[in-house]
Amino acid sequence: SPAAGGGAGARGARPRPAGRGRPPPPAPSPPRPPRQPVPSGFVRPGSVHRATGERQLRVALLAGCVQQALDPRINDATVRLLTRLGADVVVAAMAGCCGALVHHMGREDAAKQAARRNIAAWRALDAQEPLDAIVVNASGCGTMLKDYGHLLGTDADREDAAWVAGLAADVTEVVERLTLPAASGPHAGTSVAYHSACSLQHGQQISRMPASLLTAAGFDVRPVAEGHLCCGSAGTYNLLQPEIAERLRERKVGNLERTGAAVVAAGNIGCMVQIAGGCDIPVVHTVELLDWATGGPRPAALH
Repeated sequence: SPAAGGGAGARGARPRPAGRGRPPPPAPSPPRPPRQPVPSGFVRPGSVHRATGERQLRVALLAGCVQQALDPRINDATVRLLTRLGADVVVAAMAGCCGALVHHMGREDAAKQAARRNIAAWRALDAQEPLDAIVVNASGCGTMLKDYGHLLGTDADREDAAWVAGLAADVTEVVERLTLPAASGPHAGTSVAYHSACSLQHGQQISRMPASLLTAAGFDVRPVAEGHLCCGSAGTYNLLQPEIAERLRERKVGNLERTGAAVVAAGNIGCMVQIAGGCDIPVVHTVELLDWATGGPRPAALH
């Protein structure tokens, strides 16, 4: 057949001039950079981490979903810090997503299902030995947990929901209940621009405590102009309203960079990812700095 590669029509075809009738071969694709593996943390569902020295508190840690996938080192730093300061930290085997993201999108039934799963997991831990707090190191999740009593306020399990809401605490609230050692070490004097997440300062009314803890730990915390404004992350807002979120980020990053600080600290993974996407200053979690200040490793972003 003339259409076949070895047919008579192909043998008798006249050669085509270069550049006419047939496009030039595509340029070779640049080699793809190697995929960077997500660091593997040591915090696992069902894990128990004992206090160093005398135990002062027994707390459950919400390991989370997005944060545990994007940067498990935050949970590792949280466990190192809290156990060093005298807390037993347990991670419920069956606890998972707090339900905030689906709640933001109006899927209330799915949010309630997530809440009930977590409540059952923490009730089981409390039955083994009473919990002093349920620690959250992503402030968007913390705001959600503290709202469980409202979310399930008309349901049969409203008392259990109110119990979780009463025990839920941002990690800085728990550190405040413990005792930070005297400030010393290579971190001392490192300048920090602290970003106060909306879910922490507005949702939970915790605005000064994280910066005060950083100062007490020996960091030079710089004031940030317009600190009350959103960075543009806002749960799912940066996905649903990217243009407005971008403008908010530019304004926030400008204020952070004008401090001249060496590092930005924040207490919410959504804010950290949003800010880091447009900022020349490394962004770390507040607990990573407090962990470093009390004997832990230097945060990876600062290497």
